[in-house]
This record gives sequence, structure tokens and C-alpha cells, in this order.
Amino acid sequence: MPISATLATPLGPFILTADETDLCGLDFPTKPAPVAALPPVERAAHPLLAEAARQLLAYLDGELTDFDLPLSIHGTPFQQQVWAQLRTIPYGRTMTYGELAERIGGRHKARAVGGAAHANPLGIVIPCHRLIGAGGALTGFGGGLPMKQTLLDLERKTRERTKKSAYC
Repeated sequence: MPISATLATPLGPFILTADETDLCGLDFPTKPAPVAALPPVERAAHPLLAEAARQLLAYLDGELTDFDLPLSIHGTPFQQQVWAQLRTIPYGRTMTYGELAERIGGRHKARAVGGAAHANPLGIVIPCHRLIGAGGALTGFGGGLPMKQTLLDLERKTRERTKKSAYC
């Protein structure tokens, strides 16, 4: 039976959900949910939720670039294919819907890629925020476009800081 808990972050309360062994949901602060009815992660008796919270906070602090969590994601074979490709987009980089569609069979699938990205139950962990429209335009995102911009800015700044410190 899944268990959910809220995680207070500088971007608002996220909802983390896990089953017995895997993380299966990460909901953005903008999604309507009964946040007040859920226990905070600190009080949730679930070690995976505590680890997911630790990693998400480290990511938001610019200290973590890759998540290492067991995931349980259910979707169509096409959605699974898109989600696997999303995980290959490097931290701090972006890819257009058309470019990702090209990887899995042709640019004509770009709209379907967008639909699969929108159905992603583990935003940030499976980085659908790294998908952008043609010409660099920000387009749909389950957490809202301001959240998407915030995450992209965070990753860009972290990459720039990391590059600078590598040269020192």
C-alpha cells in the first residue's frame, strides 16, 4: 500500500509517494492535493521517503545532479521509452521534444513525447523539465512554467559554478 508524505522545500511542499520498496510519485507544489492531511517526511516511518527527501533537498541546493533511488513507474511502453530517454538528458542541458522524438522513431512523435512527459509521475527525478520547445521556448510542464524555469536556472547555475571551480 503506498504511503505519502509532504516535504517542505524553498519551492513549496512536494508530495513524495512510495510503495513498499520504490519511489512511485513526486508531486509538485502546484498540484492540488490534501497536503495538510499528509504527515511531513520527517515523521513518515518510511526510510525510502526519507532518502528521497534528502536527495531532493540536495538537488534543490545544487549539491546533487543525479538521483539514486529505486523507482516504480507504470505507463504504456511508449511512455516508458520516453521516460527512459528523459533520464539520458544530462544535468544542466535541455533537449527539444522533436529531438527526443527523433531518438525514438521520428520527429512526428514530438506531440506524443509531450504527452508522455506530462504523464511522468516522478518529475525532477525523471527530468521532464529538461524538455523544451523548438527554438528554446518553455512549453508545458506539470509543475507549471515558473517551476520549470526555476529548475532549469538552478541546473544552469550549478553547472557554471562547477565548471568555474574545476578551473581553480
